[in-house]
Amino acid sequence: MENFKMIAKTFFGFEEILAKELQILGAQNVEQGVRMVSFVGDKGFMYKANLALRTALKILKPIYHFRATNEQSLYKGISGIDWSQHLNANRTFVIDTTVHSDYFKHSQFVSQKCKDAIVDQFRSKTGARPSVDKDYPDLRINIHIDRDQVSVALDTSGNSLHQRGYRIATNIAPINEVLAAGMLLLSGWDGQGHFLDPMCGSGTILAEAAMIACNIPANLNRREFAFEKWNDWDNDLFDQIVDSLLKKVREFHYTIQGYDKAPSAVLKAKDNIKNANLDEYVSIAEKNFFDTEKAIQGPLHMVFNPPYGERLDIEMERFYKNIGDTLKQNYPNTNAWFITANIEALKYVGLRPSRKIKLFNGSLEARLVKYEMYEGSKKGKYIQAD
Repeated sequence: MENFKMIAKTFFGFEEILAKELQILGAQNVEQGVRMVSFVGDKGFMYKANLALRTALKILKPIYHFRATNEQSLYKGISGIDWSQHLNANRTFVIDTTVHSDYFKHSQFVSQKCKDAIVDQFRSKTGARPSVDKDYPDLRINIHIDRDQVSVALDTSGNSLHQRGYRIATNIAPINEVLAAGMLLLSGWDGQGHFLDPMCGSGTILAEAAMIACNIPANLNRREFAFEKWNDWDNDLFDQIVDSLLKKVREFHYTIQGYDKAPSAVLKAKDNIKNANLDEYVSIAEKNFFDTEKAIQGPLHMVFNPPYGERLDIEMERFYKNIGDTLKQNYPNTNAWFITANIEALKYVGLRPSRKIKLFNGSLEARLVKYEMYEGSKKGKYIQAD
């Protein structure tokens, strides 16, 4: 099988960990960009990347690149691709367009022009034409225009890869699965210890933590990928890739626990964990974190996504102070990480973070912060904020 270039899209701040994931998986020529990492592999690796990458949102396969400064040159460039290699006249397609250009202002206009070029090519060659299906297309085409440079790629994934397939029930503003996995990897979570999410919501961080710990492919529960509808879809090869990944699943000898004070959240989290076939690794209890203390001996790794103003009506100052007080009084020998878009509220925690990483939670700028709680007296030797 021949090798080709691919592009994995990701969130801001995850480029380095995605590149590392790709290298571990066996990708060639791995190069980081902004919110993306390019790499080289064959068709089997394309299947593997979609199945196994935790911090990728999409895998694109570039097929053509040209220059265009107006609608005529855009139409001509798209017409220069032999679309019969990727599509049949009786099938469906959709075009996703991103535009950063003075020559082209509207992505919808670009999509329409590119659609016309594809349809006209089929009509002139066969007398028939493929139709557009925005919801369930057989082929998803990605057009990216940067100034006068037009990149055409096939979307190998389909729906965003954060849609893992295990999450059936959610709470208010659940955390994106790729964001959860990236936070865990940035925190250094590798499954070699005990884990707690003390505000677990619908259980996304717990599910991603368990899959990392056991080396379970991130998208094993996903129903479908876009490449399954392609002309060159190889079911046998895909099954071989799944089998090879499952052989690398490892045993886990520690605990993964989740708390939430809302009974409805606990029920949803349990459903999602069960749906992901992870219930043998994860236990969830109805508890208010502020009334708990560390339940295990030895080091504890904690990652969570506390609520903030956009999501819940809570008194920020008191809430963040309670986080700090609970950590320093009740959780010695713990590395605690959490993400917040309420950057101002961090000062109320009363502890100085040992790390601060800039991320985005949706469109909101956020910080992933780390607090190191040391062993010692019950109050612990913690780092006091200035």
